[in-house]
Amino acid sequence: MTIAPAPAHALRIGPIELDVPVVLAPMAGITNTAFRRLCREYGAGLYVSEMITSRALVERNAITMRLIQHHESETPRSIQLYGVDPATIAEAVRIIVAEDHADHIDLNFGCPVPKVTRKGGGAALPWKTSLFADIVDRAVKAAGDVPLTVKMRKGIDRDHLTFLDAGRAAEDAGAAAVALHARTASEYYSGHADWSAIGELKQAVTSIPVLGNGDIWSADDASRMMTETGCDGVVVGRGCLGRPWLFGELADALGPGEGVHVDATLQFVAQAFRRHAELLVEFFEDEDRGCKDIRKHVAWYFKGYPVGGDLRAALARVESLQQIDDLLGTLDDAPYPGAAAEGQRGRAGSAKRTALPEGWLDSRDIGVDTGEMMRGAEVENSGG
Repeated sequence: MTIAPAPAHALRIGPIELDVPVVLAPMAGITNTAFRRLCREYGAGLYVSEMITSRALVERNAITMRLIQHHESETPRSIQLYGVDPATIAEAVRIIVAEDHADHIDLNFGCPVPKVTRKGGGAALPWKTSLFADIVDRAVKAAGDVPLTVKMRKGIDRDHLTFLDAGRAAEDAGAAAVALHARTASEYYSGHADWSAIGELKQAVTSIPVLGNGDIWSADDASRMMTETGCDGVVVGRGCLGRPWLFGELADALGPGEGVHVDATLQFVAQAFRRHAELLVEFFEDEDRGCKDIRKHVAWYFKGYPVGGDLRAALARVESLQQIDDLLGTLDDAPYPGAAAEGQRGRAGSAKRTALPEGWLDSRDIGVDTGEMMRGAEVENSGG
């Protein structure tokens, strides 16, 4: 792979300075401690937890309290919160800060999942301008010296864009940075990210860093996004699925050259897959559960490689680390397959009408009845 070099450019988020301007995007069921540790072994950056529901944190839900834990090797520690009620989000932030659970907090305003948006949460929420501003303002105040950032989408659909208003509001409220996934909620993950919107946001928000997200499948893509948009850093999500070493390539391309550039032969990939499984077993403290969790990563790791269907199917049924070792031991080595292993990863889906509360688009203000309905969005489980 040829990686276009870019000037080394540190990223400062409040008191946190990153030599490599790269952030791992929160992904439900993916960015647990195990995956974050694995990515960190290859490169550098800010590695964010799975999305945590603020109400579940305030109520100290057992699963949620486990998800916010970090391994002792993780620094700086980063947690993403989701919610729709300003008071609940502020209380969740206070808990994180008072109990020293994180060095950085991110707020999710980008989730396009129907179960979230139909209650007015995620990517639907910035449409209600005063509610959005109130949430960010209270969260920033509750965070104190811990930097708080905002991740969002362009808007609900092309006729209801919110990213410029939301970016300025977050800046005014004291957010330490804003990140834009350059798609609308209705686009989900389909089509191509509109990087020009990232450039627009960079022009509108001038006192804090602006980060770009969307269609970063390689270090070349990250370098190109920063060059074309002027953004201060990149947020990488689906591009690192089955490719945790991407963070090493990003460190080489965007940082001071401290990353690990790898020759991703089949044996190298197999070793990374095995390491991931080992870390999952440690995270869950249960070999059976850890091995069940690694199953969903099989297709991503071995995309484009000469691994037969029978072996792939067997890896997707593993129940122990010994089974993984036995199966991987049958593999011959093979060189990196190039384009066959690159490009889009994960499900893109298709554009669809965003599920919204009735009458949501009639006004950018929030009514009492709508506010009561929205609080139902916070009962969803963390990581969703």
